[in-house]
Amino acid sequence: MHITREEKEQLFQTHSIQQSVQDTGSSESQIALATHRIRHITAHLKSHKKDKAARLGLIKLVGKRKRQLSYLQQQDLGRYRRIITSLGLRK
Repeated sequence: MHITREEKEQLFQTHSIQQSVQDTGSSESQIALATHRIRHITAHLKSHKKDKAARLGLIKLVGKRKRQLSYLQQQDLGRYRRIITSLGLRK
């Protein structure tokens, strides 16, 4: 999977705390990037059902995002709720 620089910058600008392209380390930015990658891999697996390596990578990435969300929920509940609604993760 290759994500272009412009796509990354837009993700960081829309989901980061500072609304900045340089804010790549914030939890919101990392969660948004992981969500983008998860959606891409999920779409790939719909057409390539036997790709076990991609499935393993997806499971690892989902676990990493879950840990990041857990950390953010413990640190600042308002930011956690804001990122959940903006990415549409919980129903």
